[in-house]
Amino acid sequence: MAELELQKMEKGKDGGKDGEKEKEKFDAQAEFNKLLGGSRAGGAYIPPARLRAMQAAATTDKSSPEYQRLSWDALRKSITGIVNRVNVANIKHIIPELFQENLIRGRGLFARSVMKAQAASLPFTPVFAALVAVINTKLPQVGELVLTRLISQFRRSFKRNDKIVCHSTTTFIAHLVNQGVAHEIIALQILVLLLERPTDDSIEIAVGFMREVGAFLAENSPKANATVFERFRAVLNEGSISHRVQYMIEVLMQVRKDKYKDNPIIPEGLDLVEEEEQITHQIQLEEELQVQEGLNIFKFDPNYLENEDKYKQIKAEILGEDSDDESGSEESEEEEDEEEVEAKEGIEDRTETNLVNLRRTIYLTIMNALNYEEAVHKLLKIQLKEGEEIELVNMLIECCSQERTYSKFYGLVSERFCKLNRVWEECFEQAFANYYNTIHRYETNRLRNIARLFGHLLANDAISWAVFECIKMNEDDTTSSSRIFVKIMMQEVMESMGLKNLAERFKDPEIRMHCQGMFPLDNPKNTRFSINYFTSIGLGIVTEEMREHLKVRCLTPRSLVPSC
Repeated sequence: MAELELQKMEKGKDGGKDGEKEKEKFDAQAEFNKLLGGSRAGGAYIPPARLRAMQAAATTDKSSPEYQRLSWDALRKSITGIVNRVNVANIKHIIPELFQENLIRGRGLFARSVMKAQAASLPFTPVFAALVAVINTKLPQVGELVLTRLISQFRRSFKRNDKIVCHSTTTFIAHLVNQGVAHEIIALQILVLLLERPTDDSIEIAVGFMREVGAFLAENSPKANATVFERFRAVLNEGSISHRVQYMIEVLMQVRKDKYKDNPIIPEGLDLVEEEEQITHQIQLEEELQVQEGLNIFKFDPNYLENEDKYKQIKAEILGEDSDDESGSEESEEEEDEEEVEAKEGIEDRTETNLVNLRRTIYLTIMNALNYEEAVHKLLKIQLKEGEEIELVNMLIECCSQERTYSKFYGLVSERFCKLNRVWEECFEQAFANYYNTIHRYETNRLRNIARLFGHLLANDAISWAVFECIKMNEDDTTSSSRIFVKIMMQEVMESMGLKNLAERFKDPEIRMHCQGMFPLDNPKNTRFSINYFTSIGLGIVTEEMREHLKVRCLTPRSLVPSC
């Protein structure tokens, strides 16, 4: 805490009363100001012992520039440290700690720290937005400054064609809109600007922005939301952008169809502000903005002590009357906390650091292997906890999907794992269902590689053909991506087994039971769809039973069966 650091500095003043001789040699305040205050980089190097002595001599007057400079540096370090520690698990404990600092004096420091932290870790954007939303309810000038700087940063990066900064800034603005800190008009203005003259980069940023804010706009501005998607369709029909970006728009359409189930307005655990308490800022994209860059640097305050007392009163109103007493006894509490931490056993890791390290190890092992046998041998040496087998399977499939063309290396590695142990076979079967249900998120090349990998496993009986249970071959339950996936997979199986053997395999009673969704007999419409699909991909031989069924059904009197 900034106050505690200053209090510790003041304790060394009592021993310096006999420093009359030292004052004759040099003026401590003047030298301290010369060494520390004259340079943005911090001045010359000073040994720690001498620096402490000079700080004690130079900070006898709390209203002096030297004391204010020290308190400013302590405030900057404290705010930066607190912002960098925040996550979903501890945000409720971090917020009172942040209010202990003078956020009115340090609002520029807070805005800079939170924007820098968000740009460095985009997955934590909802957490930083929730933090700003809570502070905005008590200190709206802080929330307004953060939003103003984000809009200004977006305008600059858009003019400079800086896609990375544009993407991070729009993501932050989207979550501030979701939290109610910013009005939805700014989101619509950004979308209009990005879609007005479509390029690959502007459409890519617009798609990412829409994924984050789309659920909010669909709920609060349905007409404007529909207009935005009409513009996306127009861009798609014009064909002036690359196939990769066109596919991104198609994926966004599917996300909208799924009602943004993977992109909720406010993630679980971050709905910390009541709707009626939130203060919404209506800042326009084109209006003149007051960025107040001067708040980032130290300035001497002639009314420093008065302003500090005013903030203490504000802090007491926000945190309760006992906040001063709590801060007074904080040193003793910190010592007790340290003892408690030492006594604790078994710390739970919620940062998923171990999981990230495990994935890195698996990836490097796969990439460094000369052949599939060496890869399997090295991968089996990795110490996996119970339940982490699926991580290895997912990494294998992801590595395969990232290749430019399908490599049989991954098929052989996966096949060997499946035949080593039933646990691995079940993991690959589980992965098949997961990837089939989310295959619309993948680009065509990645989709092709994943389909050929599973085709290899099926052709070599590495996984059970019972996985076909998740495939429902009809117009309602399939997408263009899933149909392409099944086509490539079945063609891979046909190349390995031969068309005749494949047809015989599908006649097996046990496999037919699991393939009822692929070859539906319940509804003539679905039956026709399946027949047409498999015939078009060169597998008409497997549709003979469905054709006979359809023929018999149509010959039956109309009074007994539904119309064909």
